[in-house]
Amino acid sequence: EKKDKPEAKKEKAPKKEKKERKEGGRKRKRHETYSSYIYRVLKSVHPETGISNRAMAIMNSFINDIFERIATEASRLARYNNRHTLTSREIQTAVRLLLPGELAKHAVSEGTKSVTKYMSNEAHA
Repeated sequence: EKKDKPEAKKEKAPKKEKKERKEGGRKRKRHETYSSYIYRVLKSVHPETGISNRAMAIMNSFINDIFERIATEASRLARYNNRHTLTSREIQTAVRLLLPGELAKHAVSEGTKSVTKYMSNEAHA
């Protein structure tokens, strides 16, 4: 194991700019990202691997893109079925339509697992 390069900087909460006052006395707009979550997943899968700022920006952009595609498709499905509410069913169908084969199956099973875990949580009720 080489220790030439310093460890990747550990991210904490989602990156947000501080609410410093500008010249006009206005607050800065918050800029939230998924970087802390991406970092956590990376460390759980490959603890020794770091990630550059550019790669983090690309991953963040990718997650935003996939999120928007799923939300748009789920919204379209709800509209087709004269529904006003997006449920896990619309999200699941959108994922099945957007992602190819095996990837869709894994995404659906992980989503189902997460919803089950959320619903079984006592604090939820």
